Amino acid sequence: MTLRRVWKGTFVLVGLGFAALSLARVASAADPTKAPSIDGTYRLVERDLPDGTKVQPPEVIGLQSLSHGYRNFNITWHDADGKRTSISCVATYALTAKEYTETSVYYMYNDEASGKPISYGFSEPAKSSPVAVKDGRISFTFPNNGEPAVVFDAHGFTATRAGAFVDHWVKVK
Repeated sequence: MTLRRVWKGTFVLVGLGFAALSLARVASAADPTKAPSIDGTYRLVERDLPDGTKVQPPEVIGLQSLSHGYRNFNITWHDADGKRTSISCVATYALTAKEYTETSVYYMYNDEASGKPISYGFSEPAKSSPVAVKDGRISFTFPNNGEPAVVFDAHGFTATRAGAFVDHWVKVK
């Protein structure tokens, strides 16, 4: 056997190996039953208001971490009079290709403008919402406490409450 035939055979085998690996990656990425992941730490970078105003930190500050089935969410902003609103949430969650389920462990809501006292919630029952996965984007609504609809991608997510805001979050970790 000539050296040329050995090299040619080696290149063919290496090429077939790369082709098999590529097909395996495409097949797993297209698997609709595989659970998507939203794990990461996200920082709020901008809030778009219905009148076109764009609000950025320090007027609105938010951080959210999702890791190994746990969610920690904190956000605060103020109105034109300087009255603060803040929300803090600790929860467990499960995400599949079809459903997001969340169990609230702790929830705190403070709305100074309303004049109402701070409200707290503990150990709420699990709630679920449907999930859509398409073109690398994961969409659903956080099901507890009237939270917004979200769309995650590789760089972060947007949170939308129709008629109120669109928040832009970037993944920092």
